[in-house]
Amino acid sequence: MASVPGREVVFARGEGVWLYDEQDRRYLDATASLWYCNVGYGRAELADAAAAQLHVLHAYSTFDVYANRPALELAERLAAIAPIEDAVVFLGSGGSDAVDTAGKLVRRYWQLRGRPERTIFVARAESYHGMHVFGTSLAGIAPNAAGWGTLVPDVRHVPLDDPAALGELLEREGERIAAFVGEPIVGAGGVIPPPDGYWAEVQRLCRAHDVLLIADEVVTGFGRTGPWFACERYGIEPDIVTGAKGVTSGYLPLGVVLCGPRVRELLWARDAGPFRHGYTYSGHAAACAVALANLDLIEREGLRERVRALEPVLAATVAGLADVPLVGATRCAGLLAGVELDAGARAAVPGLAERAVVRLRERGVLTRALVGHSLQLSPPFTISAEELAQIGEAIAAVLGELHAELEAEGVMSAR
Repeated sequence: MASVPGREVVFARGEGVWLYDEQDRRYLDATASLWYCNVGYGRAELADAAAAQLHVLHAYSTFDVYANRPALELAERLAAIAPIEDAVVFLGSGGSDAVDTAGKLVRRYWQLRGRPERTIFVARAESYHGMHVFGTSLAGIAPNAAGWGTLVPDVRHVPLDDPAALGELLEREGERIAAFVGEPIVGAGGVIPPPDGYWAEVQRLCRAHDVLLIADEVVTGFGRTGPWFACERYGIEPDIVTGAKGVTSGYLPLGVVLCGPRVRELLWARDAGPFRHGYTYSGHAAACAVALANLDLIEREGLRERVRALEPVLAATVAGLADVPLVGATRCAGLLAGVELDAGARAAVPGLAERAVVRLRERGVLTRALVGHSLQLSPPFTISAEELAQIGEAIAAVLGELHAELEAEGVMSAR
């Protein structure tokens, strides 16, 4: 926090995939902010949807018997596109809310099953599940979990993309394990798609040991990989799905939890008692109205189809960086990509990825450093092939410049 004062970049407006600061400098947003601005900036129809709802009823609590028409319509809409048959919907304020809600649903489920000892959650190394208490405890990105003490006990981590390690853990502690939670594609941990067969084996293991499966689609949901949910892309059949971000494209905050029949039949039973959990803004009428308009827009403009069409363009763009100095690896799925910097270069130059981010911003391209090793690319669905090429050219130029400077300083040898 001490490094920020006096260095703020203050944005004033956005149009399409471009942002403008208070000095009217223009930046190409290569990340859709924090993965969420799927339909781009300046969409008047979403502002109009919010304004129209604000004029008649901005919000009212959805506890007990209370509801509002946008929340009910959104729940129906989400259930219809969910990667779970006969889903029910819990609405909150964002992805971290969704993860905490999912965690409490799982704990409550096992209580009602008469198995209160099943309290352990299993997450993966390099995973990210938000910043509330459950999400922080589930974090597989070590710095995110460090420094808080024990928040939610009974969390275990397994290596990334290693179903054998999950199987061993389930054999040892399966009678106490409540749920496995994973991102279909690891996001903040570096944009890491799963290897072939990974999710099929995870599902087999979870079913064999009667463990609930939670798919965290906060980043990948609502068209980011082509289908509405990445579960469809990878054949995942979860018990619970968490979502947020792209459901409104960030025009208003909203979080989503989708629950399948297995969870529903117990928690919605007449003898289950109340589920004593909810948020002030659960089912916020204006946020739900924006979500409905956003989903309409995605369908009307064929933006999921556009993601499918642009995926090979983005994949070719990052693959073309493989021979650029300082690049170690590239990865892509849908409109998600990671450009990983060379491990040797990162070891020789701590903070190399962060330096690259600053240089790119100075060139008018906004990206982020993910866990110190990869540059994040997750642009709005409305980006053009030419703008994707522009991002690739900027990365190549910046990394080439940095390599030349480090070579001149004697830090790096010629490639």
